[in-house]
Amino acid sequence: MRFVLKRLLLGVLLIISASVVLLMSDLGQRSSGARTMPRVALLQHASTMLLDEGTQGAIDRLAEDGFLNGKTIGIDRFNAEGDISVGNSIATQMVNGHYDLLISMSTLSLQAVANANRRGKTVQVFGLVADPVVAGVGISRSDPLDHPPNLVGIGSFLPVQDAFRIAHEMFPGLKRVGVAWNPAEANSRAFVESARATCNRMGIELLEANVENSSSVLEGVNSLVSRGAEAIWIGGDVTVNVAIESVISAARRAHIPVFSITPGKADRGTLFDYGADFYEIGKQTGELAARILRGADPRQIPITNQVPIKFLLNTTATKGLKQQWSVPKEILGRANIVVDDTGIHNRTPAGEREEQRSPEK
Repeated sequence: MRFVLKRLLLGVLLIISASVVLLMSDLGQRSSGARTMPRVALLQHASTMLLDEGTQGAIDRLAEDGFLNGKTIGIDRFNAEGDISVGNSIATQMVNGHYDLLISMSTLSLQAVANANRRGKTVQVFGLVADPVVAGVGISRSDPLDHPPNLVGIGSFLPVQDAFRIAHEMFPGLKRVGVAWNPAEANSRAFVESARATCNRMGIELLEANVENSSSVLEGVNSLVSRGAEAIWIGGDVTVNVAIESVISAARRAHIPVFSITPGKADRGTLFDYGADFYEIGKQTGELAARILRGADPRQIPITNQVPIKFLLNTTATKGLKQQWSVPKEILGRANIVVDDTGIHNRTPAGEREEQRSPEK
């Protein structure tokens, strides 16, 4: 009960805070009589390392393109702190806030802003979205130019198949992998569906546990361990990533590894993370936003899928496992960042190897 009340109080405070920011910003613009620089509102769904990196990448790229916050552009940043209802409320206020451009970072933020902006009042640019089509905001899979005229952005379907292949190469006897995920996240559902298909082809049983919020993640992972999971996989689920320390701790107690498609801190305890460089995706999103601010027609811009690959490998995480996991030389040679007994080693610049592919089926 106390947790529920705390969540409700946090939600109310976040909504009030966002309302104050929007009101003061709007009053400032009205009192000036004329806009001296473009105004942008940016919404991210939660405070996670990946979303923070992506958001910072967008802001940095805008600055590189001449849109420096506080000097040549005004950027109001909002954060729903993982609460969908709060995100929806903030999105509605953003749409009514007389902004020149709206930026949404994450699938849930894309949905919140797009749903509030159905009349096409303001152009919206999105990034850090797994599969824009499954978000249900009117984007076609067959035609990259078939999207709402005021909505454009970048999809980044993380490499689920490659991650499972790497895990299998490290432990050829792998038979059961567990995943906790939130069905309320369209992006997470898309990743899990891809994982199901991949595991079916590879002869691996995918054990699933549904979670509603970050506080239920630990219970979900413990249930996967009790069902015989030999490894825990983390997809692009914001709810689970918020509680990733709990996932890693539970797996460590069970002496099984964790692998993911969402690269974070190199030494956080996962065996490997094979996914995307979220900062680079953010920069690509910022570049697109700059084009729109300079007058580009969003109707003429296709929705693309961009995956700047980032591969983190922690060789020390093989120690103490109850089964024999090892790191083949070929896998070691592919990693951008390697953690071993001597420390953390950057092998190649982040984002150096980039892939563009269609979302996995």
